[in-house]
This record gives sequence, structure tokens and C-alpha cells, in this order.
Amino acid sequence: MNLKDDYKITDWLPITKKEATNRGWDELDIILVSGDAYVDHPAFGNSIIGRILEKEGFKIGIIPQPNWTDDLRDFKKFGKPRLFFGVTSGNMDSMVNHYTANKRLRSNDAYTPGNVSGFRPDYATSVYSNILKKLFPDTPVVIGGIEASLRRVTHYDYWSDKLKPSILEESSADILVYGMGETPIVEIARLIDKGVPISQLTSIPQTAIILKEGKLLPENNKTDTITLHSHEKCLRDKKSFAENFKIVEQQSNSMEGSRLIQHVKGKTIVINPANPTRKIYDEPYDLFYTRLPHPKYKKRGNIPAYEMIKHSINIHRGCFGGCSFCTISAHQGKFISNRSQKSIMKELDEITQMEDFKGHITDLGGPSANMYQMEGIDLEQCKKCLRPSCIFPSICSNLNTNHQPLNEIYEKVRKHSGIKKVTIGSGIRYDLLVGRSKTETKENHCDTYLENLIKYHVSGRLKVAPEHTDDEVLKLMRKPSFSLFYKLKEKFDAINKAENTKQQLIPYFISSHPASTLKSMADLALKTKEMDFHLEQVQDFTPTPMTVATVIFYSGYHPYTLKKVYTATAKHDKLDQQTLFFWYKPGNKQKVSRILAKAGLSELVTQLFSRQKQDYKKETRSKKTDSLKTKNFKTKENKYTRNKKNNRR
Repeated sequence: MNLKDDYKITDWLPITKKEATNRGWDELDIILVSGDAYVDHPAFGNSIIGRILEKEGFKIGIIPQPNWTDDLRDFKKFGKPRLFFGVTSGNMDSMVNHYTANKRLRSNDAYTPGNVSGFRPDYATSVYSNILKKLFPDTPVVIGGIEASLRRVTHYDYWSDKLKPSILEESSADILVYGMGETPIVEIARLIDKGVPISQLTSIPQTAIILKEGKLLPENNKTDTITLHSHEKCLRDKKSFAENFKIVEQQSNSMEGSRLIQHVKGKTIVINPANPTRKIYDEPYDLFYTRLPHPKYKKRGNIPAYEMIKHSINIHRGCFGGCSFCTISAHQGKFISNRSQKSIMKELDEITQMEDFKGHITDLGGPSANMYQMEGIDLEQCKKCLRPSCIFPSICSNLNTNHQPLNEIYEKVRKHSGIKKVTIGSGIRYDLLVGRSKTETKENHCDTYLENLIKYHVSGRLKVAPEHTDDEVLKLMRKPSFSLFYKLKEKFDAINKAENTKQQLIPYFISSHPASTLKSMADLALKTKEMDFHLEQVQDFTPTPMTVATVIFYSGYHPYTLKKVYTATAKHDKLDQQTLFFWYKPGNKQKVSRILAKAGLSELVTQLFSRQKQDYKKETRSKKTDSLKTKNFKTKENKYTRNKKNNRR
């Protein structure tokens, strides 16, 4: 069946006035504005929010990637919505989308047709929101998505190199939804639809509001209130900024968090605690989607972000890893929300009916591949817990880490009649799989999972992220010792040998992370060299709002200990660390030698390049031997030819 031919333009949510009229709508209830192109697929935020609100009976329109530089006609095309505007920068923070770790402007945008840049502004959420407030001053503006979520309090902005206040202050928006926003956005829509003014929506879970100077704090009988250091104090004192972060992270990861308030410029930011995490969240994924980009993009080229995920299935949300450089727990939360097998298999059936599906599911995962259906054994203990990570510095004894539900899902999907191959694209947490006791390994089906993964679900390369080799850096990252990577490699190699396959294990690392020095990076280069890894892809640490590592990068203090931590912040220092990844590349020896000498580590140069010299000698000897063999062969051949000629004579 060719699904594209079966869809009408009215199967997508309208993005033009004409499309709304085709549905018989003279007025829209809610208009969503996004920095992404419109792809009607549950992996895209504006689509999932639009479909959820549509299910509630609201008339929804979407303005994707509006032009903010002309006469603003895109923002005006639908007129004023009956209830409110919903604004997001898209699936990415617009600054991460626009710039590299070295602040160089990117020339591409994976969420835009043709992979071209320039279709969204810097700080897109604030730009869109301020435009709408000027055009329609009496219409509420609700902001959400990852950009709004991670900037809900005073935060360090790497690209302007300064502390910025809550995005509520800079965007002029009325209310902010943080995290995965289906539940709060529906409640906001229902209350405004009932006639409740936006100014009275002060206590909805998982939202933040800004109170004007002199306005009283809303009553709150359900939870405690914690007052953060003011924005102005954070500007004066970096340690106060660091202290704030610890509170924000702990409350974000709490099952029963407190309300937070922060004063800024005479106003007050009020952040209500998050909704309790749902164990099952099938509803958003069971709604109707065309699963395709809007037809208007047909001639503009593919949308890379869509091409990457169109044949993949998200099976859970949230991550309890708590990595210091990662924003997932700050946005999706620490506690895992799962989809049922029934819902997963329903989406699988839909994918197999897609026009371009050839039988390959490219992912069954989430933020981490192997956290499906994992949660606290005794949830009462979880309610009191403030640990940012359930698996660092060790796996919590109250955490169920049974991999059998994943084994069952994998098997069920790969046995589906329309499936030829299932690969797991999400990263695995191998500290859940190796380095555990024999009893834990057996009870949690760890070896079975690893065998299934490597045997059936790896396409030549298994990519994992040890991130570093130095114990001090890894401790700060909240990542396990590199010794576990060796254990993973042993098992990986053993399984490949048993299966007679030649798959590769590909490690990913980060340079310039707080606590990482030239010495620790040289150690990384040496250890990966010993394992015969020539690293192809590495990531230079990019400070993003709402992470421990970013707080350290800006303030110099670890927010949990308030002790000083070294961080490479200068551009040349960051580049030096990154260069050590590529010590093996032709022409890099002098550069690497100079970097190590500058750091007083000249003795490491010999260690790093010694084997390369030996290899060169072996290669030279081998070439001479080959040359000699060839010469001898030619000599024998000439003798044989002469003899043949003589015999003819």
C-alpha cells in the first residue's frame, strides 16, 4: 500500500490559512509556532503536542519556521487564536543547533528541508514569543520545549558568555511548560477554554510563571517552597549560582519535589514541581500521524532528522544515568516512563506499511537503549531520594535492572513478518551489563541481553560512550571507571568469535570536559592507542544550560562540593585537548609534541609514537623483503624465459 497516495492535505494539521479553511475552520483555538519544519511524526515535539490537543477537541494550526526578518506575515497568517499561542524553538536548543563547540556557525540544520541553515533565529523561543506579544498583546503565549525547559532559571549562556535570567523574563511569555509537556499543556488549554485568565494559572504542575513586582506569591499547601539566590546575586557571586544548581537538579529529579522561586529584576519566577512520572505513556504515540513531512517540503529536499528516525520506535522516556554533561534528566526526568508492548507493536505495524520501508527498524530505544521498564523496587524509598543518578557511583540496590522485558521486545519485533533487521541506535549503558556479580548478571539477564544485542541488533559497529579514561574526570562526569570498558570489550570480542563475525566496538569520548587536563587527555590517547583505536569522531565539550559541567565551566565550582575544579575554557586550550585525539594522523606528530612539551609532558611523546616507529620499521623491512622476493622472482622468470628460448633454438 502506498500511504502517501492515500493521504489528503487535511490529514496534516494546517500550516496555512487555506488548509484551515479546507477543514471548515474560520478560527483556530491554539496556534503552535516552531523553529522546526513540520513533520507529522511522534518524534517531533510540535506534532505530538498538536495531536494531543487535537484529541481534546481543539482546532490546532502550526506555523513552522516563520520568517522573523520581514513584515512578519507568517506570524499573522492565521490571525489571533481563540485561546493561546504555543511557542518552541524546536527539538533542539537553537544555539546548539546553530553553533559548534568552538562557536563556529554551522552551515546545516537537520530539522530543515535540504539540511540548510538560516531558517530559525538565535534564541528562537524568545524571538518568536516577543514578536507575538507585540502583534497580539492580549493573547497568552505559552513557551515550552527543550530551549525553554533548560532556561527556566538563571543559566549560563555559552554563546554570549554570560549569565542570563529565566527565559520567562527575556521572552515576555505568560507561562512556561518544562519537560515533556503533554499533561500540563492540556490542562492549560482546558482551563483557558473554561474562561480562567492566564494570570490565574499559577499552580499547574510542571509549569513556571513570572510575577510582576509587588504581586503576592500564590498560596501553596501541597509542597514546600525553596527560595533560590536571586539572579542579581548570581551575577555578583559565582558560588551562589553554583549553589542554586544543586537545588534545581535535586528538585527536578525528585519524585515529590518542592516549589522553587527566584527573584529577578524586581519580579519573581515561580517553578511548580513536576508531575509524577507515568509508568505507561502510550496515549501520545497511539494517536493518528501521517508519519511524514508536510507535502510543502517535497521540492526542498529531505529533512535529515526525519530520515534518521522515520523507521525507529521510541519505547521509553527519561534517564537515570545523571551524566554531568547531559540535559536529558533536566528535561525528560530521572524516572522512566514506558510504553506497553501493545503500543510498540501497533507502531511497528504502522511502520511496515510505510511506502519506503524495506524491513529495517533503525532503533528501539530512548535516551538510553537499555532502561526499559526499570524503576525503583520500593517506590517509597524513591520518594525520599535526591541522588541525581541511580547508577553512579554504584547501581542503587533499590533499582530494578532486569533486561528481560527488553529481550522479549527485541525478539517479538524481529519475529514480526514484515521485519528483516532491527538495529539499536540508542546508546547502551554498559555499566548496567558488565562488572556485576555473577548472581546479579544472571538475575538481570545481562549476558543474554548483550548476546542478543551483538548477535542480532548491531550493523557492523556497536557505538558506546565511555567518554574518558581518567578516573577523576569520569567521577565528575558520573560515569563508570574505564576498566568496565575493557570488560565490555572482552565480552564483545568473545561473542563475535563465537558467532564468527567481525563487528567493531567504537568508543566515543569528550575533550575539554571539566577536570580534563592535557595529561589526562594524553593518557586517553595512550590507552586507546594500546587498544588499537584510531578515533574517528570525538566531541568537544559544549556548555549547555542546566548541567553540572556547565556550572563548573562558568563558575569554577562544583555545585555539590563548592570546591574549585580546573576546566579548559580558552579556545586554544580546548583545541589542544582535541588534537590529542588525533595523534595518529599524518602531520600531527610535531603539533602533539609541541602541546605535550608545553604541558611539561615531553616524556609521553616517546610512549605515544614509539610503536608507530616500530610499525614503520616493520613496514619498511616488509617492503624490502617483498621487493627482494619480486626481484628474485623476476630473476628466476628471466632465467626460465631464456631457457625456453634456448630450448626452442
